[in-house]
Amino acid sequence: MVSISEEGVIVPLDVPKAMRKTYVKNYMEITKGTGRLMLFAGDQKVEHLNDDFFGEGVPEDDADPEHLFRIAARSKIGVFATQLGLIARYGMEYKDVPYLVKVNSKTNLVGTSQADPFSNLWYDVDQVAEFKENSELNILGIGYTIYLGSEFEAEMLVQAAQVVYDAHQHGMVSVLWIYPRGAAVKDEKDPHLIAGATGTGACLGTDFVKVNYPKKEGEESAEIFKEAIKAAGRTKVVCAGGSSDEAEAFLEKLHDQIHISGAQGNATGRNIHQKSLDEAVRMCNAVYAITVEDASAEEALKIYKGE
Repeated sequence: MVSISEEGVIVPLDVPKAMRKTYVKNYMEITKGTGRLMLFAGDQKVEHLNDDFFGEGVPEDDADPEHLFRIAARSKIGVFATQLGLIARYGMEYKDVPYLVKVNSKTNLVGTSQADPFSNLWYDVDQVAEFKENSELNILGIGYTIYLGSEFEAEMLVQAAQVVYDAHQHGMVSVLWIYPRGAAVKDEKDPHLIAGATGTGACLGTDFVKVNYPKKEGEESAEIFKEAIKAAGRTKVVCAGGSSDEAEAFLEKLHDQIHISGAQGNATGRNIHQKSLDEAVRMCNAVYAITVEDASAEEALKIYKGE
């Protein structure tokens, strides 16, 4: 198992001196002392509306928003990311869950072919910090999505810069979701463009940047993803889990992202929550095993199968 010490945490210089211990504590907790982030993503109820939670192939458990919290409470995770409203409605019964508050979201109703995407800020970080104090919940970080290449890119970059800076002012960890998307973007999975996205995350000063796994005909994704890892520098790259996949293939891909490409974690949603509670918990623990405990894909698969 990989590990870092508190002294080994590089504290960004925009973290005030009075908040550096808080930042280190939050960073160590969110990465479980490894420097790697296992993020359980539960923000899709806005992003994809009810498409991910009801319908053919989706278990009845997933229809209830509380399914996400039950998984987060019963599984090994680094942090559970979702909107503040859901946390406010369910957090009183799930006080031991580590949370990351997603401060912007948009639905998928307006397609890219109709208009370039813009995900506006819902809350500022000071409001999240106030909520944290009043609720006494374990809120470790802040998350924000940018659609790079959108005609609204400039507004989202300004908001993201403020979110990262303000999160650090409160000693919280920042995670940026950065997806190239819009009429100007011809290939969202282009490895060179995704490297541009991770480099943008570094320039915004974020601790972690979440991007899609690149694809290029004739190339191995695990190899071409290395460009994005290098472009991020000290900002750590985590890979989006994407749509539900067969368990073995998903776990092997996750292992390659970390051990071949050099990613420092993952953000997994549908591959976990689109399962019955027991199966979702086992998948969550399998993802955690690869990310945090340095398990092989084979060892993780055994955890998922309950062997």
